[in-house]
Order: sequence, then structure tokens, then C-alpha cells
Amino acid sequence: MTVTIYHNPKCGTSRNTLALIRNAGIEPTIVEYLKSPPDRATLKALLSRAGLSVRDILREKGTPYDELGLSDPTLSDAQLLDAIEAHPILLNRPIVATDRGVRLCRPSEVVLEILDAPQQGAFSKEDGEVVIDKAGQRVRKP
Repeated sequence: MTVTIYHNPKCGTSRNTLALIRNAGIEPTIVEYLKSPPDRATLKALLSRAGLSVRDILREKGTPYDELGLSDPTLSDAQLLDAIEAHPILLNRPIVATDRGVRLCRPSEVVLEILDAPQQGAFSKEDGEVVIDKAGQRVRKP
């Protein structure tokens, strides 16, 4: 299975998602999008495969979202993509692409929807939340 993660190593959700991929025995292609942002065509293809709009992947917290006035509903997708190209931090993360689809993995366990390989053991998020039990099965919150 081919897996690509658009990753920010400073983001806990991104780190947890990467760890879940690796817990399935998969070593993904890691694109640190702040260093190597996806080009416009790649971003549009990812959005199309995920069924997301440009607004769906905009990150507000810790970004120039407000100062750039990106909440303005009259801004076009092209204008929003221009902003993401100029400020890659505006791209919400992590985005994971596999043969089974593309997802914005927030929360990180969303990645399980698009992995072919089963989890190979227990997994807890960095905050201690148990996601996968010792039998490799998903733990659902009550």
C-alpha cells in the first residue's frame, strides 16, 4: 500500500497519525509540508479525492488566517489557494493519501478508514488515550 502523509512534526495530531500508520507496519512517504508544500495541482487533487473544499482544510489557530481576512465568504477557492501557497501553515494537518482514499486526519484515528493493513498491537495517543487494544482492535469511546 502506498501511503503519503502531509506532516508537521510539531503537531501532536500529525505525530499520532504517523504513529498509527507505522503501527500498521507501513512506512509512509512523509512530506513535511511546511518545508515542501504541495503545489496547487497536488492540493486540488487531494481535495477532490477527499471530497473536501479549500475552506475545509484551512487552519485558523496559530496562523495568519484572521489577519489575511480569510473568513470572508466572498473569497474564491483560487484566492484561498493563493493564501495557502504563500503561507503553508494555513494547511490543516495531517492529510493522508492512500490507495483507498484521502483524509484530513483530525482526529488522528480517521487514518484507520483508509489503511489496508491491520494494526499490529496496542496504540495510545501521546495524551494517553487508548485507540487500539493489545489485540490490535479499535477501542471505541463509550
